[in-house]
Amino acid sequence: MSSRVFQSVIQQIKGSTDRIVGVVDDQANVIASNDLSLIGHSLGINLNEAMSMTDIAVINGFTYHVIGSRIKIEYAVFVKGSDAVADSLANIMSVTLSTIKEMNDEKNDKTNFVKNVMLENILPGDIYTKCKEIHFTAEAPRVVVLIRLLDRTEIFAYDIIQSLFPEKTRDFVINVGDNDIALVKEVRPTIEIKDLEKLARSIVDTLNSEFYTRAVIGIGTIVSSIKDIPRSFKEAQVAIEVGKIFDVEKVIMSYSNLGIGRLIYYLPTTLCNMFMNEVFKKGSIESLDHETLFTIQKFFENNLNISETSRKLFVHRNTLVYRLEKIRRLTGLDLKQFDDAIVFKVALMVRKYLSSNPTKF
Repeated sequence: MSSRVFQSVIQQIKGSTDRIVGVVDDQANVIASNDLSLIGHSLGINLNEAMSMTDIAVINGFTYHVIGSRIKIEYAVFVKGSDAVADSLANIMSVTLSTIKEMNDEKNDKTNFVKNVMLENILPGDIYTKCKEIHFTAEAPRVVVLIRLLDRTEIFAYDIIQSLFPEKTRDFVINVGDNDIALVKEVRPTIEIKDLEKLARSIVDTLNSEFYTRAVIGIGTIVSSIKDIPRSFKEAQVAIEVGKIFDVEKVIMSYSNLGIGRLIYYLPTTLCNMFMNEVFKKGSIESLDHETLFTIQKFFENNLNISETSRKLFVHRNTLVYRLEKIRRLTGLDLKQFDDAIVFKVALMVRKYLSSNPTKF
């Protein structure tokens, strides 16, 4: 991570000097430079031996300056030349990169902390102690937005998503496995789910339109404390799984808006099978053909309105009534009656749930 940060800074100052400058690690391997041909090569010196007693040294025509403390040398700046200009430039770059590295390490430390809390890799009793150590605000409204990539791509999706959220002290982008990226975002206390869904839509559209990468997004509920982040994360996972079962065409699912599907997802399969056996006679639901099931779907979509449903299906009203009567004879449920219609609707969702082999969290 530090090498990428160093290279980014050096690229920005490339036009300000005609000297070859760069950064080496503790083995004197070049990890960043304005001369790209040097990156990955060793400058052939023993950095710890050469700089054990000093922060700055001139070796083989290069001026070196330690980044940070020489007590434990991790990186050093190098500048081509041994004159006063090289000395001054190495010193300025050392101070600048030391500050940037410190800020970057602190940010990464916070990111790793948030990741460990989210994945429950840290004991609850240690969370607030760690918050004090790294100056992390424990009590603030946050939400987990889980982005699941559906396409394998050469584009580094993590960098793309991170670039969309530059407030790196409040928003944390975390890799979770090969295809999942979690955004732990601090939000306004008054924010609404529809605002979060707009945010999710912008992520999906950016990935799809600019990088040809499809994704689905699950949104957890907003929590007020860092210790509740794992709950929001699990809710975001559940939102995606429930969406895969009941709303396959949707790409953005909010845990708060999952409706009956969320309730069914949490039911034990044994209870679901018992419910199906009680509602339907054995084999009765299997006897319904595709046309009949499509009719039922449209009937529900049109709020049990026979006239509107027949119009949408381009069939005569009496034809629809005949089909509904056929369903009543096969299943014992009269879909024109609200209570029976509710039972049938839930039963169809339970059937879809049982056939999906869902992942439980």
